[in-house]
Amino acid sequence: MTHASGRPAPPPPGGVLWTLTGDIRSLLMLPAAFVLQVAHPAVGAGVDEHSVFRTDPWGRADRSLRSLQLWVYGGEQAAEEGRRLRRAHRAVRGTDAHGRPYHALDPAVYAWVHATGFPVHRHAARYLVRPMTAAQERAFYAEWLQVGRILGIRDRDMPQTIEEFWPYYRKALADVVEPTAVVRELLDPRVPVPPPDRGPLPLRLLLRALWPLLWPRFTRFRAFVATGFLPPEAREALGVGWTAAQERKLRLLGRVARAVVPALPERLRYLPLARRARAAHRADLRARRPVR
Repeated sequence: MTHASGRPAPPPPGGVLWTLTGDIRSLLMLPAAFVLQVAHPAVGAGVDEHSVFRTDPWGRADRSLRSLQLWVYGGEQAAEEGRRLRRAHRAVRGTDAHGRPYHALDPAVYAWVHATGFPVHRHAARYLVRPMTAAQERAFYAEWLQVGRILGIRDRDMPQTIEEFWPYYRKALADVVEPTAVVRELLDPRVPVPPPDRGPLPLRLLLRALWPLLWPRFTRFRAFVATGFLPPEAREALGVGWTAAQERKLRLLGRVARAVVPALPERLRYLPLARRARAAHRADLRARRPVR
């Protein structure tokens, strides 16, 4: 799908991504997607050497989340955001832990970063939302391919059907991914994180004062959801343990999320950019209705 201008169009309003991406429950899915991305040695090396995820984790998370929202809800801005990302990654190159050269825009590497979102969101939705039907999975994958086109990923570099995706994914798990240094760091709750630097000043000051008590709890929770929402086959490929007790806690978290979030008003349930896009879409639909 493309705009009249020939630029790739974002996924359609009312689709799977339109509903899922802006929901606050999607925030719980992102750590696992990031872990699976950096499990690729080239991606892990690029993040290790070029990213500010250690020194500015909150800023990086904010920028990444805004970018993701623009791909789905940005309208005309979606394609520009895709071009901006490619420009930002042109200089990301180096040598990975095995001494192999890498470049962030290598088609296989760039496609892997995008591809990881599909199995992670599919798996996490089983807990936090509901299991997808076969039709929803197909629609989700088609929409995810559309987002890939916005990012400049060529069709020949991504499996074009679900039937083609799973062998591609299993081969990557078997032959490519590994517990890189960044994976180990993200899943280690002992690694400290600086206090949040976003939000109202009184809240930031309060969090800064309490952060010595809060950060160990935050990093434990981050490691828990990052591990839990990794698909089991990905955990196995990375050698990451997961116990029956942890699974019970994850299921409890899912039950709470499924009970609480749908009952929230839209201003609390959806992230700001998604909320504005949804309101604008509803207004457009009302304006198009024929006058009787």
